Amino acid sequence: MDDKQVSDKKKDKEKYEILLVDDDEFLVDMYCLKFSQAGHKIFSTQSTESAIEKLQEEGYKPDAVVFDLVMPKMDGFELLKQMKEKGLAKDAALIVLSNQGEKEDLKRAKDLGAIGHIVKANAIPSEVLGIVEGIISKRK
Repeated sequence: MDDKQVSDKKKDKEKYEILLVDDDEFLVDMYCLKFSQAGHKIFSTQSTESAIEKLQEEGYKPDAVVFDLVMPKMDGFELLKQMKEKGLAKDAALIVLSNQGEKEDLKRAKDLGAIGHIVKANAIPSEVLGIVEGIISKRK
């Protein structure tokens, strides 16, 4: 395969729109860089309230919402609940990115619509990127 074929292959890779919700500024910056370097359009916020506002914007339909469960004010469970109640991000893959790994928490998130779970402490950013891309591509 020559260089042109390699670059054509990279162009063929699907690009996604992702909403990232986490109150850890360092992690948000790191994941934003990783996802944008892969060519994805990413919008990040450090509060679930502003995530709801973004999802209510006309025409905003992310392919995935990646969020932490432990957040100030409104947690990730409440975010899932409000998204469901308001009919937001209906076609998006809802993916938990948290250090919360208890079975009860995962079941509760799944019951509220989450389809994936990544433990932050166990995954480097490139793994998170790969997992999120994999989950989205399976849904398409």
